[in-house]
Amino acid sequence: MAAPLLIVGNGMAAARLCEELSARALGRHPVCVIGAEPHLAYNRVLLSEVLAGRMRAEEAQMKPARWWRDMGVTLQYGTPVAAIDRAGRAAVLADGRRLRYARLVLATGSSPIRLPLPGMDLDGVHTFRDLADVEALLAAAHRPGTRAVVIGGGLLGIEAAAGLAGAGVDTTLVHLMDRLMERQLDAPAAALLRQAVEARGVKVELSAFSDAVAGAGRVEGLRLKDGRTLPADLLVVACGVAPNCDLARAAGLKVGRGIEVDDTLATSDPAIFAIGECCEHRGVTYGLVAPAYEQAAVLAQRLAGADARYGGSVVSTNLKVSGVHVFSAGDVAGGEGAEDIVLADRRLGLYRRLVIRDGALVGAVLFGDTADGPFYLDLITRRTPIATVRAELAFGRLAAAAAA
Repeated sequence: MAAPLLIVGNGMAAARLCEELSARALGRHPVCVIGAEPHLAYNRVLLSEVLAGRMRAEEAQMKPARWWRDMGVTLQYGTPVAAIDRAGRAAVLADGRRLRYARLVLATGSSPIRLPLPGMDLDGVHTFRDLADVEALLAAAHRPGTRAVVIGGGLLGIEAAAGLAGAGVDTTLVHLMDRLMERQLDAPAAALLRQAVEARGVKVELSAFSDAVAGAGRVEGLRLKDGRTLPADLLVVACGVAPNCDLARAAGLKVGRGIEVDDTLATSDPAIFAIGECCEHRGVTYGLVAPAYEQAAVLAQRLAGADARYGGSVVSTNLKVSGVHVFSAGDVAGGEGAEDIVLADRRLGLYRRLVIRDGALVGAVLFGDTADGPFYLDLITRRTPIATVRAELAFGRLAAAAAA
């Protein structure tokens, strides 16, 4: 049998790559997916729903076991890769087994960042990144009267806080900036988001700087720099992620913030590729799923023999937590030379702001109704002139199509 294509990592990027390969190149080589987690690939976006008890963990699976079998993919999960032997073209598993490869894809994802605060090693401090985190939080949150503090007002923090509140936990969300999701949202959209989060039982503390984790042996609260201490029986740190590069670095691959790849998604070793949150392309790392899916599509084409290239991604963000729908894409800062088109109905909780520059859409923020997000993202990505549909653009895809 020919040496297989090995995919290291069994997350969303790896699953999408296998899906793309199934339509193009699967069968040219045996494919083996190696995952450290003892689960089939699952949708991390749904973890807050699992935490809130609105979904079982099995329902978050991206593909059932039968799909993988039907595609002829060998799954090896629960035992991580410990090293890459580039000279011998083999991945060395933690239990000592060696799996040969013809080509290797690193889809090792990222790990949550833990703040360098005193008390971070106390019992009761958690992160929110995978099913193991969810299981630990559920175990800690089952006691009546449990109080939780979540640090971080970005996607991860909001998802964690909403999940805990949905599970009946008294939850406070702490963020050091003056609004939630400040990188993706403008002030009006962020204000609507805060109202929606608070309506779901989460207390929100903005412009709040964490100073230390209080407690003797176990978390008792979070001390802020203004002198207050927020009581907590568990603390969740959700302040961002860092690419998992240790395996690549130890193998001698070129690593910056992430595993460096070129436009073919090849690393400094032409037999090894990287996609998803672990990789760095043209100096940029993406901590979002959409770029990983775009990279998976390009790499599948290349593995099938096509001359596909990855030129980077227009960053878009989707938040879907317990009925809260937020979409952001492109340049939402605006600034010199930019024009805004704004449509808002505060009573209905609807808001959209479109940023125009040089006759094209360059940014979009949607709150409440995000169905037109993909339409706006396509316009941004393609730099499509919008002069003929400008008057209808704020009303979405159908209105713009009728006017075109």
